Amino acid sequence: MVRFVDVPGMRRWLGEIGLETAIAGIAATIEEDFRRWPEFDKTARVASHSEVGVIELMPISDGRTYGFKYVNGHPGNPGRGLQTVTAFGVLADVASGYPTLWSEMTILTALRTAATSAMAARALAPENATTMAMIGTGSQAEFQAIAFRTLLGINSLRVWDTDAEAMDVFLRNMLPLGFEIVRARSAAEAVAGAEIITTCTADKAYATILTDEMVGSGVHLNAIGGDCPGKTELDARILRRADIFVEFPPQTRIEGEIQQLSPEHPVTELWRVLRGDAAGRTSAEQITVFDSVGFALEDFSALRYLDASIDGTDFYTEVDLIADPADPKDLFALVADAATARTPV
Repeated sequence: MVRFVDVPGMRRWLGEIGLETAIAGIAATIEEDFRRWPEFDKTARVASHSEVGVIELMPISDGRTYGFKYVNGHPGNPGRGLQTVTAFGVLADVASGYPTLWSEMTILTALRTAATSAMAARALAPENATTMAMIGTGSQAEFQAIAFRTLLGINSLRVWDTDAEAMDVFLRNMLPLGFEIVRARSAAEAVAGAEIITTCTADKAYATILTDEMVGSGVHLNAIGGDCPGKTELDARILRRADIFVEFPPQTRIEGEIQQLSPEHPVTELWRVLRGDAAGRTSAEQITVFDSVGFALEDFSALRYLDASIDGTDFYTEVDLIADPADPKDLFALVADAATARTPV
């Protein structure tokens, strides 16, 4: 039997422990797993691109547990009444190959993305930062806001989106939670005075959401928008002035902001900073960029945290997903009664 967490189960779980507790727990698990980065068998995600979006598989293993996520990214979906991103994930026992957990990951991906952003910012952002600008207020925005308040104490937000209705939704969701929010009239107005800038847009195109002159010294940029080849958000001149931190370089150089730079442009892997093997922020004037494209280890960690958290609860059901005959060498026994006997001619 395989544990299965469906959407109602996920909502009940979060209702029980709270979004802040879940994000903090996922962030702690991600950081723990980043610190043991060399243990993992890693590969860039397997992506199938189309003109309207992408479908991806994201696998990883630490030699004991194997995990993968199925995820899509279709920027035009909201116009059809559908989510831009949907996902599900699986954990499996390496020793047997049997899956042990199957979970919805549309909600869980939003949680792990926000947790990763805030975890990275805790290592890279200016000390005692108080204000974050958010460029893009789509489905991920609320989770980012809660994560940054939970992990860094950021309560002051400056937001802007080309979609006025998206900003309306964001304010409606966040103002009751006590956030101080400035609704800016442009990206330039939003970033003015912010120590942390998060860009989170979904269009599959080269774009300049932030121009070079908008970004002064001492800022941390959290570039997390839906990434793929041919999709960027930052002026390349910002990147050339900044110290850039990434998850898995072979994937980021294809999908991230640094696809605009030469393959030799130096970047620092975040796991090295978290282990103390490389420097993060070294001065008040430094510009840091977390060029995040989302990596399988973060999903693995989120599933691992979820699996431990639901143990002994009723937030999951058990699914008979694996055919398991009494005699493992006699699979046919399970379907023998479906076969029709015939008299030889």
